Amino acid sequence: MNEWRHQSMDWNETEDLEELEELITLLGHRNWLLLTDMAFPLLSAPGVQTVSSDVELLAALDFVLELLGDQPHVRPIAWLDAELDFVREEWAPGISHFRQELLERLRGFPIYRLPHEQLIAKVSEAAQQFQVSVVKTRTCLPYTSVFLELDCAYWDVERERKLREAMGLEH
Repeated sequence: MNEWRHQSMDWNETEDLEELEELITLLGHRNWLLLTDMAFPLLSAPGVQTVSSDVELLAALDFVLELLGDQPHVRPIAWLDAELDFVREEWAPGISHFRQELLERLRGFPIYRLPHEQLIAKVSEAAQQFQVSVVKTRTCLPYTSVFLELDCAYWDVERERKLREAMGLEH
C-alpha cells in the first residue's frame, strides 16, 4: 500500500473509505493508527504512511473506532498527549469541549498519557519494525492527536504469560 503513503482523503468518497477499511483489516498487533491535528509533523520513518483528511479529528475517530469495532483481530489502546489535560480554554478556545467529547468516545478503552515528545518517540520506534498509519485531520487544537496502538483482540497478556510458563520461558 505504498501508494497510500502521502495522499489526500475525502471522507465523502466511497473509494477512500473503502481504502481505509482495507487498511484496518490488514493492520494487526503492534501496528499504530494515529488521528492527528493539522500541526502534527509529517513523520519520515519508512514504516509510516500518512494521509490528509478534510474532516475534524473527532469525526475521523468515530469512523475509525466503528471500523475497529467490526474487526475480530485487533482492539485499540488509546494514547493521548499528557499536555492535553493542561491546555486552558482561554489559550485554545474549544479545547474543553473537545476533551469532554474525546473522553466520551474513548470510554471503555484503555487510555494512557505521555508527554507529546515521548509519544512521538514511541511511535517512531514502532515504525522501525511495524506499520504506522497517520490520518491528519483539519482540527486546529493543540495536543489533540489520538494515538491508537493496536493490540490482539483474541489473545491477552494473561494467556501469553501462561503460554510462556508452559513453554518454560520467562516472559
